[in-house]
Amino acid sequence: MNFKFFRISVLILLVNFIFTSNSFAFKPRKEEWKPKDTTNFVSKFYKENENCLKCHGQKVYEYSNESQGTTIRHNMNIERVINRDIFYQSNHKSFKCTDCHSNEYSKFPHSGELRMEAIYNCIDCHGNDEKYAKFHFEEIEAEYQQSTHFKLEKDGFTCWKCHNPHTYQISIRNSENLKNTIAYDNSICLNCHSNFDKFQLLSDRDEINLIQKHEWLPNQTAHFQNVRCIECHTKTNDRILVAHMIMPKDSAVRKCNECHSQSSILMASLYKFKSKEQRKDGFFNGVMLNESYVIGANRNEYLNNFSLLIFALIIGVIGVHTFFRMIKVKSKSDES
Repeated sequence: MNFKFFRISVLILLVNFIFTSNSFAFKPRKEEWKPKDTTNFVSKFYKENENCLKCHGQKVYEYSNESQGTTIRHNMNIERVINRDIFYQSNHKSFKCTDCHSNEYSKFPHSGELRMEAIYNCIDCHGNDEKYAKFHFEEIEAEYQQSTHFKLEKDGFTCWKCHNPHTYQISIRNSENLKNTIAYDNSICLNCHSNFDKFQLLSDRDEINLIQKHEWLPNQTAHFQNVRCIECHTKTNDRILVAHMIMPKDSAVRKCNECHSQSSILMASLYKFKSKEQRKDGFFNGVMLNESYVIGANRNEYLNNFSLLIFALIIGVIGVHTFFRMIKVKSKSDES
């Protein structure tokens, strides 16, 4: 009876240990992150901007032809339509249109020569500015110039192909908004790579089937939802928040152990917001990857050794139990 009680007690302790030790990886998911409401933002340049948005803020615009005494209505080119709500939630929401565009645009009809106007890029405003030094824009520019995209610059590829100045939002990654960050960043890539009409503006290649090109990747849906395209298609850089050196497709990550290991490249890219101290020895990897579990990246040598010790103890308990059962059976057979 006492031995039976001992076995039950050991079993309860083991079950309790298993559930508590694995609590890292099985925390309940937090509520889906929601962006802060910025729709109440009122720009001090609102009236000036409305001079542009009264036409460019809608799909149809009209103007008066005074010589003929008529009102003309036209469809606005979809590429020229600026959504007010999205613009006033973007990173450039505090700007006025003529901060980036020529003052000559205030005249209507616009001069055809303005179409040839040089457009600012990120480094023109953000480069060599102490206020933005922590973002290392100069290094981002240097990386971009080594990127496979840079060779398309003469054909019109600029920062704005990925970072639309009228809509772009940047947020610091954290555990709460990670899913949204992944979806937002991937949409930047897919804006061209899954839209053949836009893709043709920069390439003469045939349309690419992304699903088919990634058919080697197991469980595609889980990978596309939990990692960004740039995790596999850029070279990581510890000095900047997001790598900009887009590599040729032949250099993309294809080996599982690049991510599924204690030294996972995800720790230096997607999960860079976690401190290096937390990433040490992989102990906190389970916490970090709670939202998108990555097998192999959650291992910890101390827990591994402790698990082996528990396993050895279980084998020992089974051995002791078997030994006493054999003695009991033998004593019964001797008595009979």
